Amino acid sequence: MLDFAQFRILTFDCYGTLIDWETGIFSALHPILAAHGKTVADVDLLTLYSELESEAEQGEFRPYRAVLESVVRGFGDRIGFKPTETEVRSLPDSLPSWPPFRDTVAALSQLKSRYRLAIISNVDDDLFAATALRLPVAFDYVITAQQAAAYKPSLEIFKLAQERTGFAPRHWLHIGQSIYHDVIPAQSLGISTVWVNRPSPRPGAGAAKAAAGKPDIEVPDLTTLAKLTTENYEFQTGISTPARY
Repeated sequence: MLDFAQFRILTFDCYGTLIDWETGIFSALHPILAAHGKTVADVDLLTLYSELESEAEQGEFRPYRAVLESVVRGFGDRIGFKPTETEVRSLPDSLPSWPPFRDTVAALSQLKSRYRLAIISNVDDDLFAATALRLPVAFDYVITAQQAAAYKPSLEIFKLAQERTGFAPRHWLHIGQSIYHDVIPAQSLGISTVWVNRPSPRPGAGAAKAAAGKPDIEVPDLTTLAKLTTENYEFQTGISTPARY
């Protein structure tokens, strides 16, 4: 068990960890597939999405909106149809409507009483700004792929986060849904990690690229994480209502 009293900042992946991106992805892609007479099982859809997104994030940096448009075109290439330009735009256009998980807001509110909170996300600034309206908790820092000109698992976005926040790895806990995007790169920099292994038609990976790793802690949701931090902090410090750092 980690000593949660040592941490001063918690950084979060957003989509898949705080935001239910699988529901969002399905809501955008299912109608496109149906319009072209295509049927793809959800587990296969998530697998293909993870492959296409990862491919689109390689090479010269381009905005996440363009990455998502490339994903839609990739589905057409792989499955055999030509999406309309409206359909191509519909996936990034849908992102602001993707909902938070039911436990997200309450857990963030509880954690904010004790820690500084930050976002480290593979997204454009304007897209996250729209998502932030669904997360009525003020983050102390927001670090995006657009700002770093790099997508996780690149270390550049984590290095930018360290530069912006000023916290040493020993005081930093990173929380994410993806072993590939979050756990492995964070741990390579000496940052402790929590894997939020939420239920999915594609267990263990969801819409992210599959990878093997050893997070410091695995939890099924943020409610569990918030409870663990509270119990451990109180045990380590004897303080039941600690002030926020």
